[in-house]
Amino acid sequence: MTRPSFRGVDMRRHGDLAWDRVKLSVVIPAYNEIRSVEVLLRRVREVRLEVEVIVVDDGSTDGTRDLLSRLREEGVVDILVCQEENKGKGAALRAGFERATGDIIAIQDADLEYDPHELPGLMQPILAGKADAVYGSRFLGGPHRVLFFWHMMGNRFLTLLSNMFTDLNLTDMETCYKVVHADLLKCLPLSANRFGCEPEVTARLAQAGARIYELPISYDGRSYAEGKKITWKDGVAALYYIFRSNLFGPKPDPWQAPEVQSWAGRALADGQRPALPADPDGGGKSETTVPTTVADSD
Repeated sequence: MTRPSFRGVDMRRHGDLAWDRVKLSVVIPAYNEIRSVEVLLRRVREVRLEVEVIVVDDGSTDGTRDLLSRLREEGVVDILVCQEENKGKGAALRAGFERATGDIIAIQDADLEYDPHELPGLMQPILAGKADAVYGSRFLGGPHRVLFFWHMMGNRFLTLLSNMFTDLNLTDMETCYKVVHADLLKCLPLSANRFGCEPEVTARLAQAGARIYELPISYDGRSYAEGKKITWKDGVAALYYIFRSNLFGPKPDPWQAPEVQSWAGRALADGQRPALPADPDGGGKSETTVPTTVADSD
């Protein structure tokens, strides 16, 4: 089998990791993202791993749901969950987490602010046994579009306040890119329905004693004219969830990483191994799975 090659990952250093045995579930909440979601999903499919693509349409009204249904039929989306009303990012993520079958779960926004080609690099500390969760930080020197000063200050303030409660030294608590061991993520008691999910996930990971890494990522932020949705009200909600998640329960049980990871020693027969998508250097085409649509009316 041809060894995968990844943008942002030095395979000469990490070639002994279980790239051909691990399954990554990418959970993508989507709300009125018709302008960007197809481009984003096709970029996710370019990631040369066994990837399970789970999209949760959170009550879209702009045609996003019809587009996602077509992409599911094409095999671009593996699992499509349709929520009848807009419940928020946190609720959409929980619906996706419940259906994920991968060894590692990554959160991916449906816009184009974060580059899916960087996901393998974020997985590396988990595969190397150094981390249980990895955050992609927009403030560690990666290339980024210059946009809103007060958004940056707000993110830094919320991260500082979260760090004071969790005793972590994160630089970007609010980042979308959180890549987490699936067994760990699924055991966290999560309840925030909207953007409060970011401080809640961080608090629960800290309470579980998870080993957290941060790595620099690129960030192509968008303007409000381009569809950005977060507002000052979400910042106020984040403050509330920082206090609530750190001071009140339910708290998770202490996390103990498995002695043998699910992907370690998984001997897949050649015929079962995921085919890798073609790239300029050669390689096979990606394998598609049977698509599934789920109507979520909870």
